[in-house]
Amino acid sequence: MDSNCKETGHKSVQTGSARYWDHVALYAVMLLFLVTVSGCATMNRYIFLTKKELPATPARNSLPYQEIWFPARDGVQLNGWFIPGVPEKPLVLFFHGNAGNLYDNLEYLNLLHGRGLPIFIFDYRGYGKSQGTPILENDLYQDARGAICFLEGQGWPHEKMIFFGQSLGSAVALQMALETPPAGLVMESSFTSLKEIVKYVSPLAYYTVGWWSIDLPFDNLAKIGRVEVPLLLIHGDMDTVVPVAMTKQLFAQTGAPKMLHIISGGGHCNVIMYDSSAYLAAWKSYLQSIVVRSESRQSARP
Repeated sequence: MDSNCKETGHKSVQTGSARYWDHVALYAVMLLFLVTVSGCATMNRYIFLTKKELPATPARNSLPYQEIWFPARDGVQLNGWFIPGVPEKPLVLFFHGNAGNLYDNLEYLNLLHGRGLPIFIFDYRGYGKSQGTPILENDLYQDARGAICFLEGQGWPHEKMIFFGQSLGSAVALQMALETPPAGLVMESSFTSLKEIVKYVSPLAYYTVGWWSIDLPFDNLAKIGRVEVPLLLIHGDMDTVVPVAMTKQLFAQTGAPKMLHIISGGGHCNVIMYDSSAYLAAWKSYLQSIVVRSESRQSARP
């Protein structure tokens, strides 16, 4: 287990989510007065679009799964699903996006599991059944650290995981890859920084409250140059929420082994449904590159 993991108890027991940032501009304008009076924490609460309802589970697609309860690093109880796969395959630790939860990613689970990949997906605090309320950027990182600690306690070292982040989750996956480098990092519909997203969605919101009141940097552009693990970036070229140019900026900024797959016609976090063949082909190519790198390292050992 990672030496940074704190010993805490645990118990085991998408369609896609495409509307992650749709309401950012509206909330920003409506909350201008409240932010002025109450400070950054008020604005932060309305950036996180927590969703509680879980109308279905992986059983809907006849997927075997376990419901898991585990603690974040600060003790908040979180809920997730573990979907077993082929033992020798890397485990995909799935960090979902902002306006969805476990339920909204059932199609992702179905298709990735079809590649034989074991998957662990969880809801951040305040989402789905998970307890607590997200306010700070570090809240999501504390949740992610707890997930990694839980999995390592179950015999999954982070070196045998792929961190997969979708939209806002790409920022969480990136931060975790810097702290506890996995076998690989996949970022889908990723962005440069939260403030740049607000500027893109609504320049008015950005220049009135966004540039000074949002205390949630999620600055992927400043971090991605430090990534050293194999990186896969996926983006739809018709994404109207996060422009594909942002992913291209991220791709240009890193010197890590990297692959970029642009899905023609794909929007925001719907590329798996828009062109599942192209999407799965990107994953297949990436997974093969990780196997080659792993084998080359082993052959180089004395």
